[in-house]
Amino acid sequence: MKKKNEAPIFEKLRREVPNPKQQRFFCSTARYTAYGGARGGGKSYAMRRKLVMLAMRYPKLRLLLLRRTLQELRENHLLPLQSDLLGYAEYKKEERTFVFPNGSRLTLGYCDSDSDVLQYQGAEYDVIGFEEATQLKEEWMVFISTALRTTKKGFLPRIYYTCNPGGVGHAYIKRLFVDRCFREGEDPDDYLFIPAGVYDNGVLMEADPDYVKRLEALPEHKRRAHLLGDWNVYEGQVFEEFCNDPQHYADRLHTHVIDPFVPPESWRVYRSFDFGYAKPFSVGWWAKDGDGRLYRILELYGCAPREANVGVRWSPEEIFREIGRLEREHPFLRGRRITGVADPAIWDASRGESVAETGERLGVYFERGDNRRVAGWMQLHNRLQFDKAGVPMLYIFRTCREFIRTVPALQYSRTHPEDVDSDLEDHIADESRYLCMLIPMRGAEKKTHAAVTVWDPLDRPIRTYQVRAEQREG
Repeated sequence: MKKKNEAPIFEKLRREVPNPKQQRFFCSTARYTAYGGARGGGKSYAMRRKLVMLAMRYPKLRLLLLRRTLQELRENHLLPLQSDLLGYAEYKKEERTFVFPNGSRLTLGYCDSDSDVLQYQGAEYDVIGFEEATQLKEEWMVFISTALRTTKKGFLPRIYYTCNPGGVGHAYIKRLFVDRCFREGEDPDDYLFIPAGVYDNGVLMEADPDYVKRLEALPEHKRRAHLLGDWNVYEGQVFEEFCNDPQHYADRLHTHVIDPFVPPESWRVYRSFDFGYAKPFSVGWWAKDGDGRLYRILELYGCAPREANVGVRWSPEEIFREIGRLEREHPFLRGRRITGVADPAIWDASRGESVAETGERLGVYFERGDNRRVAGWMQLHNRLQFDKAGVPMLYIFRTCREFIRTVPALQYSRTHPEDVDSDLEDHIADESRYLCMLIPMRGAEKKTHAAVTVWDPLDRPIRTYQVRAEQREG
């Protein structure tokens, strides 16, 4: 029974019944906990309530709840918390902070650009909650996570993530929590993933029983992501056709990733290159079979360990010396004649010796690549298509882990819908399209017959014309 002058939060906590997935999220004390998957699983409520309960339980706790934009933060968390905590926690508007009676402080923040990250520099939090984490860049989350530290005895500092498939942070969340692919220094025991399904949310099902029908009506790849929580496809993904199926690594059917093998001597070998210093550089070696099919057989990627999209700052001399060493020593490359192709920007000599000239001095040669971006992406799309037998025109050796990590995660640009978002880790994709443009292939010809309904306000009934549409891709 509600007590007189009692804050709304107590009444809500008494009558709320979390679903089993939310209960697991509430009970988790893991250092990193992700709760994600399908839309409508009740994740935003769970994040908000989790941080409030921690603040109520532990005195003088410092908590940060972060969303990408200020508008999203206001609608999804600030307004509900102002209502729930009225009469219990004091709200400091200028700081966007709720101060609890026990001294705990829950701050609401946002991060929509590289400059927004700087507002968290030097801050200290015991708990951080990344709401809709896949909408945040990996480098933002990594940087803000450095603010996680505590001096409280008996309390483990922790980070909570809620997320759906898709977005610029998709690859980061998927690697850690879904694929559980850890790098040096990352302890698998620190990471807990709780998959969310729309059917978990009984409140939503009761209030809006047609919600599932709307998700079921989505196109196939969106339906798999939003309804089923499939982390292998997601909205905004550029290369939706990319498939990595370990069950078919050996037979090479309906997968782009395959087991490595030594390319036959008769196959021609290529090298593609995208230069980077502050950002990663990328080198890919490819073999072409008698049918013109490409195989990515080896890669050299200059990305700093445990730092997304940050270069190792190798000089051109260091890069080309390592390329030369690999081509002399690696069994896939030793003794081969190799054709190189690179971004035409490396021929820029406006500030002294160009990168290309440095390569020539060290015996590493390239042809100028065709840098038309949209045309290059279409060539990559053409090669990724499966034929009727399930065979594509491009394969990736499973040992080329950086291609497998970065290329499927690329998103379309917000400002140029046909182009890749160049703010993402697109360096491997760039050098891959240079090669695809060097060896172009035509798209499969498709003939379709579509029924087009023409509405004429002066004519009844509506007339339907059968229109023959012949379309050529590529």
